[in-house]
Amino acid sequence: MSAEAVAGYAGIDDREYRKRIRAWALYDWANSAFATTILAAVLPVYYSQVAGRTLASPAQATAYWSATLSISLFLVAVLSPILGTISDIKRGKKKFLAFSILIGSAGTALLVFVGTGDWLLASVFFVIARFGFAAGNVFYDALLPHVARPEDQDKVSTFGYALGYLGGGILLAVNIAMIFVLGSDLGTRLSFVSVALWWLVFSIPILRRVPEPPAKVASGAGIVSMTFGRLKETFRHLRQYRELLKFLVAFLIYNDGIGTIIGVAAIYGAELGFGAIELIAAILLVQFVGIPFSVIFGRIPSSDEPRRAVFLTFVLFNLVMLPLVGIGARFLLPADVAGTAPQPYEATAASVGEGDYEVGEGAVVLEGSWEIRPADALPGTSHPYAYTSEVGARYELAFNGGRTVVRYAEGPDRSRWRVLIDGEPVLDGDEPLEIDGYNPTERFDVEVEIEAPEPGEHVLTLVNTAARHPDSSGTVMAVGPTSVLPPARPSSLATILALLFVVEVVGLAVAFALGNVLLSGLATTMTTKRTIILALTVYAAIAVWGFFLDTVVEFWFLAFMVAVVQGGSQALSRSLYAALSPTSESGEFFGFFSVMSKFSAIVGPLVFAATVTVFGSSRPAILSIIVFFIVGIALLHRVDVEHGRQVAIDADVAAAEAGAIERD
Repeated sequence: MSAEAVAGYAGIDDREYRKRIRAWALYDWANSAFATTILAAVLPVYYSQVAGRTLASPAQATAYWSATLSISLFLVAVLSPILGTISDIKRGKKKFLAFSILIGSAGTALLVFVGTGDWLLASVFFVIARFGFAAGNVFYDALLPHVARPEDQDKVSTFGYALGYLGGGILLAVNIAMIFVLGSDLGTRLSFVSVALWWLVFSIPILRRVPEPPAKVASGAGIVSMTFGRLKETFRHLRQYRELLKFLVAFLIYNDGIGTIIGVAAIYGAELGFGAIELIAAILLVQFVGIPFSVIFGRIPSSDEPRRAVFLTFVLFNLVMLPLVGIGARFLLPADVAGTAPQPYEATAASVGEGDYEVGEGAVVLEGSWEIRPADALPGTSHPYAYTSEVGARYELAFNGGRTVVRYAEGPDRSRWRVLIDGEPVLDGDEPLEIDGYNPTERFDVEVEIEAPEPGEHVLTLVNTAARHPDSSGTVMAVGPTSVLPPARPSSLATILALLFVVEVVGLAVAFALGNVLLSGLATTMTTKRTIILALTVYAAIAVWGFFLDTVVEFWFLAFMVAVVQGGSQALSRSLYAALSPTSESGEFFGFFSVMSKFSAIVGPLVFAATVTVFGSSRPAILSIIVFFIVGIALLHRVDVEHGRQVAIDADVAAAEAGAIERD
């Protein structure tokens, strides 16, 4: 039996082959909605603000959410290789995929029942959903070598990633619109249901069109003992797949760097003073720009792609010109267009400048009867808080700036407090802003941002109105530290996007006009491994640029640069791993791949955090990530892909000749 017969795509016509590829890739479209709405954008905020509202503080809610993520990752790491091995033995990759889809979508849909204080319920449902999502990816990835021929696996894998970016981005945009139109509570809950339905409906093609691949013939032994026996045998014979093992080590290291860049981007941007609009919009930019570039990266290693030199030229053009134009714009554009950091707010004779001001300091003035309770007497916070139940008691801070953040404590005995700037009510839409301090349980460090009409010297005042929430048992007002925020960075988003558009148009023109002339020879040498190395080189440049970055225009250009390589690097890693794995054991090997991809998100954040601790800044920390890409490139360079691919093919042929492959 040939390797093609073992894989399961031998003997089908081109039309059916293309249908299977589209059906397989559409699953990326289906499940990416979970990654964008549930993992990244909506559920973490809902967990902190609603499900964890009865916890001691938003920080504790964040800690519980992090613990929930860790539990879900641990379950996936332990069970993925076992499930993958069982799917090989029992010839059930599609059945296991269908079961994972049902589990994941059910857990997601059940989130609709999570309300205020239901953090434990949210954690349980999320762990169920996350397990279904991760387990489904094991079986989905394991189908790749059975669906696509070896020469097509790069293109098919990147095509799936591109559809995933598009599908996840579209539903995320719809969900954000739902939240704005229907309100945060109803809109958020219905967005969870929409993700479950989206996942279910668009998973139908892969379950209907892609046939169940062949599997190893099971002996008379029990399935559990056979599964662990196979796993033990795989570990023992990993020397047989030395190139695969070397690739896994390289992947573990460089993917750790990629995951760290993705994970800290928003935090790093916020530390540098970029606004929420810039950060959210940049995330959406990466989501949608990643679509064409995922496809482009999949075409570069393809020997039958006539435009591979054009695509390679376009990527190299972006590698060079995005930093040049972005950095050049920093110095050539006006400060209010480029988003240069303005001068900090300084203290004056009558006002404090930007910074944090605790209750009890001279900067904060308390009028009326107040009691200051120290932090060591208040479980749930590290700050002292001022308490009063007197009607009309006032909390004041004279500051020089534009925006402040007030931290307060909610509780069952709290009232409502009026917010004033310079003696005038602060408006929330058309209504005066009031802080409602009621919560069924005590909760510290809740934040509200208050913006002055214009930057300058102002007096922020909070007044205890003693107006109660219907369920409140008292008229207490409890206020903690106040922060005067740095000035916002003024920038022109229209100008920045126009610059990006010009760079890309010029890049396309150069690529199509000169690509085949200048880089046709180099393009013929671009294997999958070398294309991944190209992507990692771009990531290394991103880490260096991130160290020097200091304007909004650079942040946007850097985000675009991430979008160029993010999808392609991960998709090509998946297809290269498929090429180095025996097809008849794809479930087992992709189970290991799933574990490695999860554990490759551990060291990078620790290195980042340790560097921040040592240097007191995220700039050296973002630069430190370059080590992961340099080491990853060095190790990946040592992988002999052709030898590793031949070893995997020989293993499949040997299994088939020994009669160990079960087919219909």
